[in-house]
Amino acid sequence: MEVLNRIENEYLTSEHLIGFESYEYSSVDTSPFSVNVMHPFWNKVVQYCPKWVAPNVLTFSGFLFTVLNFIIFSKYDYYLYASSDDKPQYPPIPRWVFALGAFNVFMAHTLDGIDGKQARRTETSSPLGELFDHGLDSWTTIFITVCIFSVFGRTDHSVSPLRMYFILWSVFTNFYLTHWEKYNTGVLFLPWGYDLSMVGTIIVFTISSIGGHKAWKFISPCGISVGVIFELLLHITAIAASLPVVLWNIYKSYRDKTGKMRTFLDAIAPLFPLGILFTISTIWVVHSPSNIVEKDPRIVFLMIGTIFSNICCRLIVSQMSNTRCELLPWILLSVGVAAAFSFILPSIDLPIIYIVTIVTLVAHIRFGSCVVRQMCRHFGIYTFSIKNRTD
Repeated sequence: MEVLNRIENEYLTSEHLIGFESYEYSSVDTSPFSVNVMHPFWNKVVQYCPKWVAPNVLTFSGFLFTVLNFIIFSKYDYYLYASSDDKPQYPPIPRWVFALGAFNVFMAHTLDGIDGKQARRTETSSPLGELFDHGLDSWTTIFITVCIFSVFGRTDHSVSPLRMYFILWSVFTNFYLTHWEKYNTGVLFLPWGYDLSMVGTIIVFTISSIGGHKAWKFISPCGISVGVIFELLLHITAIAASLPVVLWNIYKSYRDKTGKMRTFLDAIAPLFPLGILFTISTIWVVHSPSNIVEKDPRIVFLMIGTIFSNICCRLIVSQMSNTRCELLPWILLSVGVAAAFSFILPSIDLPIIYIVTIVTLVAHIRFGSCVVRQMCRHFGIYTFSIKNRTD
């Protein structure tokens, strides 16, 4: 037990745990769609959930629906060519897969929407629940977004894997900025685009289940393919529309002295690990000796999405415990060393990324499980049960 405690203490210090004890959740949701449509729907759905079901069970089940989607789409469209009509050697994705994809996203979104309400119903709200929820959400960004790429394919009427890589970064950045904003303001300003994007994804999958991928193979009246329109919409809504709002909210918190009032260097500290990951991964992806993003885009996206989730979880821990964010999480070392080796030994460029993906997956799962176990022991609760611990 002592050995286990020493291992887990690498992640949560006494300062973190003390900070969690005084943490209070504060959020603002001004989205008309969320307030008038989604929350009334979730308020009704949660009434059908038995009170003995722990909120984290709902959170984790919703996350597993997105993982299931990623696995199924990987089976039927691993290289993302199935929806490309100029690649007939890759069979089209069966329409039932799109239908199942729509159902899985609906379930994931619904369970994610009612877990907090279930916590309040059962009077089991805790910092662990929020950390568990938002930590898994950070990983979901990769699973849902890559599945959408399968709708359009990677050639005709769509975008290349390299452009998809930058689309992912728009999604990552949007998610990260929300928590960076809370790191400085103390308030989670829920983005307007989240619920709309989830419902939009359900609609896209549903249409694809009816008309197949060919339903999206046309040029719009403005002369742009639908796949490119989706690309532009994601960039605009993820960065152009959200960044000014985030900066304004942070500015107001300093002006009105309602936020954390961190020094400038402490305030921007969380941006360093994100910038380092973007810089290293982009150099590797763009200048890869074997063009890894073309050879196996799915594994590239999974690796970078997992590392992103890890550094985002560390930000969430710092934000909730009111502690300073890490400037250089050790997990960034793995991608840095791997990228360097890929240029030194170009012949093993692709095997290296497989190794790094496995390492980062194991490291991220270990990080999450250790943090959750440590918080459960500290607060005397169980992860997936409502009753309190007595040990």
